[in-house]
Amino acid sequence: MEKRISQLAYETFEHGADIGIRGFGSTLEEAFVNAAKAMFSLIIVNFHDLKPIKSINIQCEAIDYESLLVAFLNELLAQTDINQLMFCEFQIKQNALLIKGTARGEPFNPSRHEPGVEVKGATFTMAKVEQKNNMWIAQCVVDV
Repeated sequence: MEKRISQLAYETFEHGADIGIRGFGSTLEEAFVNAAKAMFSLIIVNFHDLKPIKSINIQCEAIDYESLLVAFLNELLAQTDINQLMFCEFQIKQNALLIKGTARGEPFNPSRHEPGVEVKGATFTMAKVEQKNNMWIAQCVVDV
């Protein structure tokens, strides 16, 4: 049975050797957060088992919404490497082309977390941020 877009939080899609991610939301922030969840669901197969026990501040800005999405996702990947955390919860505020917020997660634990694919970075391939029928959609392809 097919789900209507309004019921989905996020999804992934095939794109050649890479993988596309797509976040949905009633607000731009919610769509960005769900795109981040889609990305981390690729990195950790059992993404929903992650615990939000450590928090870091994040901030990024860009020249348009597509660039902001790519910058946001790449900032999260950078913070994953810097802080050795797998993120599962995100709170962001978007003001024009600036995002400020927090990301929460926990260190990778091989006894609890099943590794997925290594995401090297978010790209501008198929990058699109748009509002359709009162639903925001934020998507791009990630390099794996």
